[in-house]
Amino acid sequence: MLYQLEGSQAVARAVALCRPNVVCAYPITPQTHIVEGLGELVHSKQLENCAYMNVESEMGAISAVIGSEAAGVRSYTATSSQGLLYMIEAVYNASGLDLPIVMTLGNRAIGSPINIWNDHADAMAARDAGWLMVFAESNQEAVDLHIQAFKIAEAVKCPIMVCVDGFILTHAYEQVDIPSQEEVDKFLPPYKPEVYLNEKNPVSIGAMVSPTEFMEVRYLEHKKQIKALDIIANIGEEFAKQFGRNSGGLIRQYNVDDADVVIVAMGSVLGTIKDTIDELNAEGNEKFGVLSIVTYRPFPAEAIAKVLQNKKKVIVVEKAFALGRGGILFQEIELALKGTNVKVTSVIAGIGGRNITMSLLKESFKKDDDVTFLGLNHEIIREEEQRLAECNN
Repeated sequence: MLYQLEGSQAVARAVALCRPNVVCAYPITPQTHIVEGLGELVHSKQLENCAYMNVESEMGAISAVIGSEAAGVRSYTATSSQGLLYMIEAVYNASGLDLPIVMTLGNRAIGSPINIWNDHADAMAARDAGWLMVFAESNQEAVDLHIQAFKIAEAVKCPIMVCVDGFILTHAYEQVDIPSQEEVDKFLPPYKPEVYLNEKNPVSIGAMVSPTEFMEVRYLEHKKQIKALDIIANIGEEFAKQFGRNSGGLIRQYNVDDADVVIVAMGSVLGTIKDTIDELNAEGNEKFGVLSIVTYRPFPAEAIAKVLQNKKKVIVVEKAFALGRGGILFQEIELALKGTNVKVTSVIAGIGGRNITMSLLKESFKKDDDVTFLGLNHEIIREEEQRLAECNN
């Protein structure tokens, strides 16, 4: 059924439809409305058989769902920015224990200086923590990806982060199609863990591993992630067949087939990018297309290379970068296209919530610079460098 909803409320309803038995989170902007919405659904009995746990910190939240998931019940949490960093030790533990926790990450910049607005620095900080990671382009996709996330995590036996751009999506009101409980129940079966803590059949999990076995343990985790590529793709196809929306899977193409230049990006910026290339294509010079990365971990390098290997140029637009190194997604795309003649350039945009306008994007797409910091105020840079030089003298 169609509703006009804030993104966070839409996500809360989608999570509730997946019938979690435990919801535990500590509020942090911009994910607060999600867990508030779930709390209201539990309190009003619209979400039944669910324990809503209040805890004192983000570390408490992830620790609680590790415990509940280890006990064999479907569990959910959410966080953002510094909250993810606060829980990062246990984030690694969750993946190492093969626990299919679903977590919403309301993407937000990481300080200092403090900044509550959107970029992807938080997700990139956890990219090697062993979690599956998917990125939503719209609030409709955020709804759909959460429903798929529970099924994916439980099939792979691995935790998953659903990344939703803070404020741009979490606080935006849009029309979304919320499935019925019957439809979600048909798609997502009850959770039946194979191994869980049970006093009638005691087992140990998370025991210490010596150097003689640790590499093998990590290799098996790596191998499981690679196998997850097919599972994610298949569940995306299953969702599209039942619900009529292609909102999952690994990657998505927009006007790519006959494009000379392809823009690669993740998250909500894709809508602006598509509008931009529509205008560029109407001008009739080079032909532009867009490749959306839906699944970031495991990274679908083979699928990406297959689409991009014969293109003239690829421009990677991303909302995070490694200080002293450059674009993170750019490096992944460049590696995926190793051995081809495709030129790959980097546009770093939207850092700390900086506006990403069509005019700025259009200008950057027409350049041939290896790296562009979109909208960078060079006057501020010069003034600060001059001030520092004067201080040093």
